[in-house]
Amino acid sequence: MNAVLVAVAVMLVLSLLRINVVFSLAIGALIGGLVGGISLTDTVNIYTEGLGNSASVALSYGLLGAFAVVISRTGLPNAVVAVALKIVGREGDTKRKVLSKVLILLIILIISCFSQNVIPVHIAFIPLLIPPLLTVFNQLEIDRRLVATVITFGLVTPYMLLPAGFGKIYHDILATNVQENGLVVHDGDIVKAMALPALGMVIGLLVAVFISYRKPRVYKDSKLTVNEETSDNGLSYTRKGIIISLIAIFVALAVQIPLDSMIFGSLAGIIVVYLSGVVKWNEADTVLTDGMRMMAFIGFVMLSASGFAKVIQETGDVETLVQGSVNLIGGNQVLGILLMLVIGLLVTMGIGSSFSTIPIIATIFVPLCLELGLSPLATISVIGTAGALGDAGSPASDSTLGPTSGLSVDRQHNHIWDTCVPTFLHYNIPLIIFGWIAALVL
Repeated sequence: MNAVLVAVAVMLVLSLLRINVVFSLAIGALIGGLVGGISLTDTVNIYTEGLGNSASVALSYGLLGAFAVVISRTGLPNAVVAVALKIVGREGDTKRKVLSKVLILLIILIISCFSQNVIPVHIAFIPLLIPPLLTVFNQLEIDRRLVATVITFGLVTPYMLLPAGFGKIYHDILATNVQENGLVVHDGDIVKAMALPALGMVIGLLVAVFISYRKPRVYKDSKLTVNEETSDNGLSYTRKGIIISLIAIFVALAVQIPLDSMIFGSLAGIIVVYLSGVVKWNEADTVLTDGMRMMAFIGFVMLSASGFAKVIQETGDVETLVQGSVNLIGGNQVLGILLMLVIGLLVTMGIGSSFSTIPIIATIFVPLCLELGLSPLATISVIGTAGALGDAGSPASDSTLGPTSGLSVDRQHNHIWDTCVPTFLHYNIPLIIFGWIAALVL
């Protein structure tokens, strides 16, 4: 039995049974290591060593949560909700309600896309923007599974297609690994190769918006903000608080982007708020602890996912899986493309990172694509799509963990069934279909 298949299957089944994702990843890694011929002691040691690979990521998310809570104390989220409530209207007439839904979802989609390419902050915007809007979502009866699919689309599709921000990093990794294995990549090739797979993502989004989650869904209202001075609509904020929060966000981005450090960006933003006096120093410990608690789930999942990925790589069964597929393919081009895409899906579902999947699969996939007679563009399309597959839907991916962190603040949104399963169905199936078509026609 292949250790990769077993480990991923165990992790996914346990997650679907509502076993905590951290435990599911740890158990999957343990069983995968044993199936891969690694002793129990060595498996545990490898898993433990792998945890360190995501230590900085876990700390980044913890401080990001702290920054989000600090910003919430300035009143900015209350101001956002107040403006949104004015747009929605208290009367709740059907036409205005529909227009409000469209406007809010469109804004979230644009911000999500911008977070990858224009202002590359990735999921940093989610704990700042989404929790305050939960009250608005509840009033509009928006299905949070729809919000999760919208955010995940914005976190994945832009880096697949556009060579800017995180997209540039993904394209560079893809081009480098393809060229190292004997294939020349020209400017613009990756965009051409990934256009059809990106179209598949668009179709998945449209299905989610107009078919799957079109109907209203009712949630319980809960108090998510701390009010000091209550305004007419029950939400408190001051002009000073808004100005300070905007300055803090600008400073955080100004530090984060050039240093490529979410840790120091968040710290810079927190310091600005505290120095302003909007949040008192004697509240620092409570505020920071609350924020870190909010994002702790993501941090622990990312740590466990790194240990899982380390064990899977050490088994050597990724290469075995690919070689077994090569033997099964023979010279069948159609079957070969499908199996390569499925392998990419399995690997990314396990390790939770499209960016890390490319180097793992490119070594085998490039020679195999050439052997099957695929063109350079088709080869790039297969590897780029195989890498992106599984980013949406993986319990360990920040493209699903991010939306959950914002939508589950009031504990009415489940990570697996409300984020992972919807995004898996709406994006991975179209990606396989359109990636398959792209490889056959390019």
